[in-house]
Amino acid sequence: MGRNNTDEEGSVVSGLVLWQWRQNARKSALELGVPTAEVDWLLTEVAGLDSLTLRLESFKERSQIKLPYPLSVLSQLWHRRLHERFPIQYLAGVTSWRHFRVNVSPAVLIPRPETEYLIDLAVQAVKNSPTPNLPSGHWADLGTGSGAIAIGLAEVFPAASIHAVDYSADALAIAQQNAQQLGFTQRIQFYHGSWWEPLYALQGQFSGLVANPPYIPSKLVQQLQPEVRNHEPHLALDGGSDGFDCIRHLIETSPNYLRPGGVWLIEMMAGQADTVTQLLQQQGSYCHIQIVPDLAGIDRFALAYRSEGVEG
Repeated sequence: MGRNNTDEEGSVVSGLVLWQWRQNARKSALELGVPTAEVDWLLTEVAGLDSLTLRLESFKERSQIKLPYPLSVLSQLWHRRLHERFPIQYLAGVTSWRHFRVNVSPAVLIPRPETEYLIDLAVQAVKNSPTPNLPSGHWADLGTGSGAIAIGLAEVFPAASIHAVDYSADALAIAQQNAQQLGFTQRIQFYHGSWWEPLYALQGQFSGLVANPPYIPSKLVQQLQPEVRNHEPHLALDGGSDGFDCIRHLIETSPNYLRPGGVWLIEMMAGQADTVTQLLQQQGSYCHIQIVPDLAGIDRFALAYRSEGVEG
């Protein structure tokens, strides 16, 4: 429901009316424990107001502000945010990720800021590798969701072919829409299927895998914030009884697809680093295994390389 849907059925309000709406929305947010900053984020998306204009409240003087829909609809959306704990990003239909605006819907996990670091780690992993031509080969984003990681990889590795896979057809539709809007249609190929399976014909050819797989233990999914538990796709969250089902699968199957020296890089949750390290070591096809913390100091990423001359 972002600003992209505008104009034919759009609506115009005065700055004073929108200012009053903002005052009321911020008050209700405070009362119900929702960050008041979300009001301004929503207005940035739907009314095109920048943060300085909102902070100074200078929009109050404007005679006309264009909205993509009537103010009553905006009120309904905000009511949903407060009382159903519906994520603000789904209400706007977009979120920011790295320097991109990415379309999102309840079919896809909302890309998190910490996941942005995966792209920087992929770049660093390539720089630190003696293996030639890694940036120009095939790269995979398995469980692509909104397509954010695939798009990030396409940007930093302009000579690479990016392959994005998802089990959800609805998620793939969003990812393809994002690739098109951001100009990466020619660079990213999309596949409907499970993990590596649609890429069987490219076994042994991948320079890297970068993924944010489901890693939350099933019993913990119900303990997540209501925004996540009730609205984000469980397919993208639930990592099985111990949280390692998908990670274990990616560790077992990736050596068949990665070329020697290829990069294996995933996100995980706090407390999983030791087990992931152990699983990678036991598999026998990986070397230079590293655990990398996120900006908050939490062990968040696991990086390894496909060993030279080892059959998977």
